[in-house]
Amino acid sequence: MTEHRMRELDRESRMGGLGVETARSVPRIDLTDRETRREEITDQLWHAATEIGFFQLVNHSIPQPLVDAAFARAADFFALSEAAKSALPLDKPNNAGWEYSSQVRPSVGTPDQKESYQITRPHMAGMWPVEQELPGFRDFMLEFERHCWELAMWVLSCFADRLGFDREFFARAHDPESAAYQSTLRLIHYYALPAELRGRPGTWRAGAHTDFDCLTLLFQRDGQGGLQVCPGREADAQEWTPVLPSDDVITCNIGDMLMRWSDDALRSTFHRVRVPGAGEYTGPRYSIPFFAQANRDVVIAPPRGSYPPITAAEYLRQRVAANYAGPTA
Repeated sequence: MTEHRMRELDRESRMGGLGVETARSVPRIDLTDRETRREEITDQLWHAATEIGFFQLVNHSIPQPLVDAAFARAADFFALSEAAKSALPLDKPNNAGWEYSSQVRPSVGTPDQKESYQITRPHMAGMWPVEQELPGFRDFMLEFERHCWELAMWVLSCFADRLGFDREFFARAHDPESAAYQSTLRLIHYYALPAELRGRPGTWRAGAHTDFDCLTLLFQRDGQGGLQVCPGREADAQEWTPVLPSDDVITCNIGDMLMRWSDDALRSTFHRVRVPGAGEYTGPRYSIPFFAQANRDVVIAPPRGSYPPITAAEYLRQRVAANYAGPTA
């Protein structure tokens, strides 16, 4: 393991405490008429990404009925029998398939209280549910993933402008037609919180972590809160801010890959999903993130040389290996 990676794991391993809640603003950025307002929007994105690393997109162009249908389809998938889902076991090296309670964050050392299904285009052979059980599921999810890719590439093109890359730099690096494509659409089902875990210290729906990718688009549902963010400069103090979920907003964050690619100009920020508190909704929680991560054969070479070049495949291999303990009984 590289010295840089050891530092990352050490930093994450110190993020397991409860911490305190503090008020701070998570910027909302309106993408209405985004091409004619590109310069203005780029300024807003850059400010948010260099300060807090999180922002929310409104009027983002992905139709709301499509988002609503994606959540309905996700719920249908997780309602399948355990036998049906177990037939699609997670292929960790290719990040495709179903897992449950297997992702262990170094921050807490215990499995996240969730199940998830990963869709990574080139690696889905044999990984789709049976058509008779979920008619149209495959075609729908691939269409939704394409919408997510297009929006993510537009946002990344704004960052490319500021980093001195050409505008299509990140779109080429995330080419979905390539066999090396490894961006992932992930369906997540956090389990309803059982009474015996309510208020128990050390229980998290998802422990504190940063994302591995370039950019995450996160879809959430009204009333299903729990996401909290802790920007880097407050990390040691562990000052956490709730991120309000909304059906019509996409919450975005910078990932470690883009932070490295930008010579640390753009901030990859710690975040977590806490369990519900007293009087809060304790039922199941669903979310759908899209992780834009560069194709396997792309070399991540920061313009100013802050880090040595590394392929995206090797970078993600190191990160995934450190965060999965394997399936539990």
